[in-house]
Amino acid sequence: MTRHRNGLDWRHGVSGVSDGSRQAAYRHVCWRYDDRPALHDRVRTFLLEGLALGERIWYVTAEPDPVADRLREEPLIRDALRRGAARIVPLGSAYAHDHVVDPDDQVRAYATATADALAAGHTGLRVAADATALVRTPAQRDAFARYEHLIDRYMRVRPMSAMCAYDRRLLGDEAIAELACLHPDSNADDVLFRLYADTPGDGHAALVGELDASNHELFRAALDRADPRPAGGRLVVEASDLRFIDHRNLIHLRDHARARGAVAVLRASRSAATRVAELLDLPGLDVEVAR
Repeated sequence: MTRHRNGLDWRHGVSGVSDGSRQAAYRHVCWRYDDRPALHDRVRTFLLEGLALGERIWYVTAEPDPVADRLREEPLIRDALRRGAARIVPLGSAYAHDHVVDPDDQVRAYATATADALAAGHTGLRVAADATALVRTPAQRDAFARYEHLIDRYMRVRPMSAMCAYDRRLLGDEAIAELACLHPDSNADDVLFRLYADTPGDGHAALVGELDASNHELFRAALDRADPRPAGGRLVVEASDLRFIDHRNLIHLRDHARARGAVAVLRASRSAATRVAELLDLPGLDVEVAR
């Protein structure tokens, strides 16, 4: 499989394919949009990819929504709607959008939907959701950011993929950055780092990009919200694609692990990130050079 800066190349790779058969791909994408026609084009492409892989597809939205109307006119999606391989799902049916989402309950709901898709003969579940209405307030974003990390962990081991869309006109770039940084991939290129679930067995979280004075508060908030948990007294962060991390962010990582009774382990390549960590020699932070 083609490697990518975030572990898997979500544009080309299909997880687990070794015999040419269709299987569900791991993808978890944050999509920032400015107009609904552009959102339609992205959602259509994302969902049609899922149909080609044999997945059940959902578009979750607060209707009325012209994107949903146009999707219903797409011949392949119209046919999939008729035979139960596709659904246009009202936002209130998929999420508790009138108040703060419960992260654990939401993951359980999608786990049930994924199991239903598999039982119906599909290879998995693929969801494109316009989640703008779910993250309007700071309290909503706190809970939804936690959910984003938990569902990312779930998708690493089960055949579900998702595209989370957010309207920049209503939310603004700063609010979207709080969510984009918790996705393996995003079109919000101004968000310089990503913290997301790692492949099981490789670590408890993955970290890519650059961490410096400009985004250390965002990183601290992302750690608090994602709340990656240690095992055996170690919180392992896979950071082989981390280009730079400064002392502030290293301390955030160390303190997060220490508050959970663990040592933070930064598993990085021989890079500027590793050199900064080694020079500081922080108690409670170990550096492992990835081979």
